[in-house]
Amino acid sequence: MIDVRPCCTMPHTPAVEDTLRTIFVRAGRGEPVGTSAVADELHVSPPTVSIMLKRLTAAGLVQRTDGHLAALTEHGSTHARDVVRRHRLLETFLQRVLDVPWDEVHAEADALEHAVSPRLLDRIDRHLGHPDRDPHGDPIPRDGGGIGEEWGVRLDSAPAGRAFHIERVYDRDSAALRYLADLGIAPGVRIDVTERQPFGGPLWIRVGPDAHALGEPLTHLVHGRVVAPAGARGTLA
Repeated sequence: MIDVRPCCTMPHTPAVEDTLRTIFVRAGRGEPVGTSAVADELHVSPPTVSIMLKRLTAAGLVQRTDGHLAALTEHGSTHARDVVRRHRLLETFLQRVLDVPWDEVHAEADALEHAVSPRLLDRIDRHLGHPDRDPHGDPIPRDGGGIGEEWGVRLDSAPAGRAFHIERVYDRDSAALRYLADLGIAPGVRIDVTERQPFGGPLWIRVGPDAHALGEPLTHLVHGRVVAPAGARGTLA
């Protein structure tokens, strides 16, 4: 079933919604939103994304910058937040109620988000107690409200000798999520950054009593805040 919104000039197909959500998330992470980047994320060809972006621009949902990057209009952001809300609530439901592992909920929610009705989504929200974060630490927009997409400090930027409180983990790489979970790395966990190897070497961290070396592909997925050493006051942004 194709969702036709009275406020838009184009149907909200799954492809439209996936593109809006991808632009929203990438922009929130401060990543470039170009044709190739969106195509890689959606596993489609760049020409397919180029055609989609032209349609979204014509419908007033996207605008193109001087560097040919895509940015959501206010109208487009409203619809993107709606898709993000559905996706993250479904991820939370799948993990909490059905015990689906956190490395699998993204793909499952991606399929379900286009079919769930607003009425059912409200029931899911109430059943879960109106959660404000999904299993990966991503904020869940309230119905009709805004959202703070701040990602905080990326783990690879944390200085050695500091503690790090994990708040969000990027969810697009299922294998990486499984590996991080095996190490005990998840939102809400506090780790110690012990050593940074030079010349692009790994970042050594400690999770409880266990020490692990993480390469850049993994440290780029983990976000949070640097915590002051024991005995000091406050936290570092």
